[in-house]
Amino acid sequence: MTSKIKTLIAGSLFICIAGVSHAKDVATVNGKGISQKDYEQFLTHRLGSKDKAANGANRQRVIEEMVNRELIYQDAVKQGITKDSTFQYQLEQLKRDAIMQAAISKNMSANPITDMELKNEYETKIKKANVKEYKASHILLKTEKEAKDVIKELNNGAVFSDVAKAKSTGPSGKNGGDLGWFNPSQMVPAFSQAVAKMKKGAITKEPVKTQFGWHVIKLADSRKLEPPKFDEVKKQLHQFLQSKRLQDYVLKLRKKGKIEVK
Repeated sequence: MTSKIKTLIAGSLFICIAGVSHAKDVATVNGKGISQKDYEQFLTHRLGSKDKAANGANRQRVIEEMVNRELIYQDAVKQGITKDSTFQYQLEQLKRDAIMQAAISKNMSANPITDMELKNEYETKIKKANVKEYKASHILLKTEKEAKDVIKELNNGAVFSDVAKAKSTGPSGKNGGDLGWFNPSQMVPAFSQAVAKMKKGAITKEPVKTQFGWHVIKLADSRKLEPPKFDEVKKQLHQFLQSKRLQDYVLKLRKKGKIEVK
């Protein structure tokens, strides 16, 4: 066999060996290899998809990040950080958290939330919901006496919007006190509770006190809010039922467990 052929064979073998090595490790750091499997798991667990940065510059950036992490890890071990008592405690807590999360995930997987459950929950909430929105005007005054005087004035035939423009200290005064349509949750509780008890066209018989002052309110109208469609709240319903599942799981464990609080 000629030396030229030997050289070609040797070169071919070197290429093959190099190719196998590259397939095994994507990088080495101070002799410690970072395998292709490490790379894929890093993508899956940290970035959500092993295909997200599989090629080109993205792949290179991910590998560089893994190299940096390995360098920091090796330096931490060299400094003896892993033997520190505070670190050991933190590590144990992280381990416990991971184990608990795995148990929760297993429990959730064994009891998946069905579309039927979601729809039943939706129907239940819709039946219970009786949310209205209101259209009202108000006159805001500094004292209770001023508010009572305004109520007397209105009862004697004064036009609400005119009085609001002349006497209200609130920003809506210039608009005749008009607040437009609002959800009760948008107002302070005392104001919303007073409006909810009123009839269309009525004016409060007594001033309503809030942190802003004393209100004289006139209810123009009210209407029932249209509930959101199932698909619009499906995600929130799923989260709600997941939380309920977790509560039931913990409650079941508490009933079985022997608990002593000292």
